[in-house]
Amino acid sequence: MKLEVEIISKEIIKPSSPTPSHLRHYQLSFLDQIAPMVYNPIVLFYSHNDALNTATISNTLKKSLSKILTHFYPLAGRMNNKNFIDCNDEGIPYIETKITNYNLKDIIQNPIPNELNRLIPFQLDDITNIAFGIQLNFFSCGGIAIGACLSHQIADGLSFFNFLNSWANITRKLIFPKPIFDSSKLFPPKNISGFDPRSGIAKENIVCKIFVFNADVVENLRAKYINFNPTRVEALSAFIWSRYVDVIYNDGVQRNYGVVHAVNLRQKMEPPLPLESFGNYLRFTITIPKMNSGEECYGLAKQVRDEIKKIDKEYVKKVQEGKEHLEFLKESFDRVIVKEELVVFNFTSLCRFPLYDADFGWGKPIWVGSTALNFKNLVVFVDCKDGGGIEAYVSLKVEDMVKFEADLELLACVNK
Repeated sequence: MKLEVEIISKEIIKPSSPTPSHLRHYQLSFLDQIAPMVYNPIVLFYSHNDALNTATISNTLKKSLSKILTHFYPLAGRMNNKNFIDCNDEGIPYIETKITNYNLKDIIQNPIPNELNRLIPFQLDDITNIAFGIQLNFFSCGGIAIGACLSHQIADGLSFFNFLNSWANITRKLIFPKPIFDSSKLFPPKNISGFDPRSGIAKENIVCKIFVFNADVVENLRAKYINFNPTRVEALSAFIWSRYVDVIYNDGVQRNYGVVHAVNLRQKMEPPLPLESFGNYLRFTITIPKMNSGEECYGLAKQVRDEIKKIDKEYVKKVQEGKEHLEFLKESFDRVIVKEELVVFNFTSLCRFPLYDADFGWGKPIWVGSTALNFKNLVVFVDCKDGGGIEAYVSLKVEDMVKFEADLELLACVNK
């Protein structure tokens, strides 16, 4: 059954005070320029609070949103070509809806990422000059879902959560850390002609499903490694990749594989950057798995760690220079997209991010979810609310998902 979403109102929320003239031109960094041209989504779910009615909630959120936009002023501006944002205070789209055919618990007990797309303000691949939008969804049971979309060309996931938590804090009249907008100074913009930020984006024939791995399962996967103490993400990503390869490519044909992990650069800088640094501060490792050990799953985790170690201050310096890294990106695009030389599988982890901190005055979220993303062979890891288990959002081609979700070894590990 599809979510029935009825739009109640649409408006534009503008900053409560004008952006100073010297901040009106927000320059995108090199890492912003090469970020995927999509919106990043998130949906925060809150249980019913009898003390608040929908009008009170709506007015409170709109007022505090207007206030927080003065601090995150680029979000209320408009993209001007691919290089900068005109911080003209035009504001952000704000939509309110009501959900009539689903209760909050129905969604949380059986979340379907493709259906959650109805709870956010934009289609993820329909990127425009608007950087940010909010959709406030009221359920008939009294539950609330705040759906938000942030252009990936502006910022990464940590920046997104820092904004949401700052918005929640200003709603409750609490102090919050101010964002730092230094990305274009640290990674000056470049001429990126010949590189397409839309590469890898897919829409048709892609399905996303959530697989939940409880804390004990994750620890059991970690325990299978001898003389190596992998992180939860290292162990689980190696396991998921091994299941994908075994069930999709079990025809005996020799192939080249690439396993990609996103890495936060903030702590790789010299000196390390504050967590409040706003923008895109991530790059990717590409691990070419060695397939001759007979224990590909366990060997991969160690290889991934070795590749991530290569992202150090010297690596960051090369990215800041830009030319060599841009050529690497173009070459990777040619190998993966054009020539199809590599079967690439991508991992992004939001584990240890402050997902569940946004309290607007009626408690913290009872669940934080994502919609389906427009990339194939992508896994996004998110902490379960208890902090020990991991939810894996797996996006595959429809025919691949049929095989993947039927794998007995996988099914033995996921929460039923």
